[in-house]
Amino acid sequence: MTAIPAAQTLTPLYGERAIAEAELICFDNPRPGRSYEVSIELPEFTCKCPFSGYPDFAVMRLLYQPGPRVLELKAIKLYINSYRDRSISHEEVANRILDDLVQACDPQWMQLEADFHPRGNVHTVVRVSHGSRLPC
Repeated sequence: MTAIPAAQTLTPLYGERAIAEAELICFDNPRPGRSYEVSIELPEFTCKCPFSGYPDFAVMRLLYQPGPRVLELKAIKLYINSYRDRSISHEEVANRILDDLVQACDPQWMQLEADFHPRGNVHTVVRVSHGSRLPC
């Protein structure tokens, strides 16, 4: 049996610390002269309803054409997980995430689709975009 290192049992836990310390990290676009698209799906998004406090669950679908920088995947994962305990509406969370991603990487074009799981027989999908999409 392997002992769990003491650092992993501290409060907050190591995952919570990683989320709290997360930054949106980017790297230089390896093909700045080529139009291409990056598709990222984040199927475990959660936040809290600002009215009831109940959890809201969504699949976030990000599609973008990089500009000078490309988003680093682990950084996106940690950033998205930082919404877990925030009270925020579907519309505001989609817009805020898009704004933060655009600020981080300055894409040619970006679209975020926030596909929330139905609650009370209501299914919400919020789509927000930035920039002009080029043919690939």
